[in-house]
Formats: sequence, structure tokens, C-alpha cells
Amino acid sequence: MRVARPLALLSAVVASAALLTSGGASAVPAAACTYPAEVLDLTRWKAQMPIDDPNQSGTQILQVLRPRLNTYVLSPWFKPTSSCDGVQFRNAVNGVKTPNTTYARSELREMQTNGTTEAKWSSNSGTHTMVIDQAINHLPNSKPQVIAGQIHDGNDRSTFRLDGKALYITRDNDTHYKLVNSNYTLGTRFQAKFVVSNGSIKAYYNGTLQTTIPVSFTTGYFKAGVYTQANCDNSSPCDTSNYGQNTIYGLSVSHS
Repeated sequence: MRVARPLALLSAVVASAALLTSGGASAVPAAACTYPAEVLDLTRWKAQMPIDDPNQSGTQILQVLRPRLNTYVLSPWFKPTSSCDGVQFRNAVNGVKTPNTTYARSELREMQTNGTTEAKWSSNSGTHTMVIDQAINHLPNSKPQVIAGQIHDGNDRSTFRLDGKALYITRDNDTHYKLVNSNYTLGTRFQAKFVVSNGSIKAYYNGTLQTTIPVSFTTGYFKAGVYTQANCDNSSPCDTSNYGQNTIYGLSVSHS
């Protein structure tokens, strides 16, 4: 009897361990989330969605500001990943476009800290930094190009742009300005970083400075998400099965 009791206890410990590791009732539940704002800090962003805003006259993209953004999700265009470790941005070739643009987008646009006023800063004053931990997951047909992260001031000053397997940093209208990866594999996480100060843009890929671009502007702001560089005129089919997609796992902006 003195031997049987320790063996019984050992058997119980082994059985409990098996239950935990096999996903039994005692296992720790997986993280659950509903909204992108539960995954990323969206305090100083608004969302620009590739669908029509029914409250605007004519065709206008839907823009979602705080506090609505705190509890906003739009599957599959803007939603948390199933593991709640990132936010999926998807945009189809037939998405609704902003005025005077050729392509649609599913993006975040930088705002001031109040979340309701659009950010606007100078390349010649202060230091302005954006860091994105992200992975490009899917490209449109025929014209396999997306932008994932950009500095804007009415024009694209610099972006991270994937063209097939080639990942570039762009400069104004030069879409192939600096090649940073000639053989990018879809789904591979990488860090994109912009630092703007003293009249220049420093662009980093995975922590390494790739290029310094001289600039001068006064109405700059950051954007993150996916800006699909294809539409129904150059890519088919013209439906929601043909899209660009990006997942953001971490996003930070600072100004000093």
C-alpha cells in the first residue's frame, strides 16, 4: 500500500499534464479579439476603407475616425488576425478610390493625438519617425504591385513598394529608386522604418539604413496598410477575389 499511493499520485500528475498539452478543458484559452484597435494602438490614426460611404454624396471612400475606430472592424478588409497578433489590411482591384487617384486602398492615415484632426508636419522641423513590423501576404493578378507604408504630403514622397518579388523604397515618382530585397517571399515579416528630419528622409529595412532622400515639405504625414497598385483596367478578374493584402504586427509613430 505504501508503494501504490505514490504511483497513483504520479499517474494523476501525468494524466493532468497530458490534458493540458492536448488542449483539454484545463488548457489556457487562446487570445480572443474582435477589433483592430485591440491589437494596434490606433490613437493617432483614421482608417480609409475601400468601400463607399453611404452618408456622403456621390462615391466617396469610407473614413473611420475615433472614437468609432475603437470598435470598428470590416472583414476581410480590416480585421485582426485569427491569433490576434496582427491586423489584416486587404484591398481588391474593384475597391472604391479616393478622389483624383487611380487605385483603391485599405490604409491608416496619420492624425493628431486627438484622433480627429489630420496630422501635418514639416520635413525641416523636428524629427518624425514611423516603424512598421509587417508582412505582405498577397498580390493582385497581372500587375502584382502593392505599397505598404508611405510618407505623403499630397504626393507620395517615399514608400515601401513590392513589385512581384522585388521590394523597393521609392522616391517621388521613381518607383524603383532603391532595391532592398530582390527575392521577397510573400508572408515574410520585415521592419520598415522612416525617419524624417533636417530636410531628409532616412529609410531603413530590417534596421539597416538603405537610403537618405533630400526633401522639403510642410504638410507631411504617414500612412500604413495596403495600397494596391492595380485596378479593373489592368488586372482581372474585376472582383473581390483579386486583391493586395498586408498584415501589420506592430506600428509606432513619434514626433520630437
